[in-house]
Amino acid sequence: MNSAALKHNEEFWENREEIEVLIFDIAGETFALGAVMVQEILDMVPETPVPGSQPFVGSVINFRGKVIPLADIRLAFGMEPTRITIDSRIIVIAIDIDGEDTLVGIRTDKVNEVTTLAKANSEPPPSVGMRWRPDYIECLVKRGTDFIIVPNLTAIFSTNRERR
Repeated sequence: MNSAALKHNEEFWENREEIEVLIFDIAGETFALGAVMVQEILDMVPETPVPGSQPFVGSVINFRGKVIPLADIRLAFGMEPTRITIDSRIIVIAIDIDGEDTLVGIRTDKVNEVTTLAKANSEPPPSVGMRWRPDYIECLVKRGTDFIIVPNLTAIFSTNRERR
């Protein structure tokens, strides 16, 4: 395990053996976010494109009277865009970006459940054979025969913010 992956994994688990997460799907992959980050789950709402912005955060939405960015993390992972369906949702999260608490909407294909994941079932992303940047993945958690991807949103948003 490289030291950067170990640091991210330790930060995610914060000395706990289990963590409550929200499980959701993006482009056929299963992802999880710490439930404490989640502010609300929205049906799809009208979005306003922002000219000149990065495609990753190419629009904004109105969330309780505030304008917040709407991110499509599938683009950060190099996945193909998918069509909005009846199951599509926006997860509004609070995240620290460069020392500032920021509300961000994340477009998903489907929100599945809130559950608990065990640290014992987690491992860092492999250093070989991954199609995604390893620093974008906090860890992989095995559940049954499947793996759940825990994205490193701090790395994703910081990197994509620098590209502007």
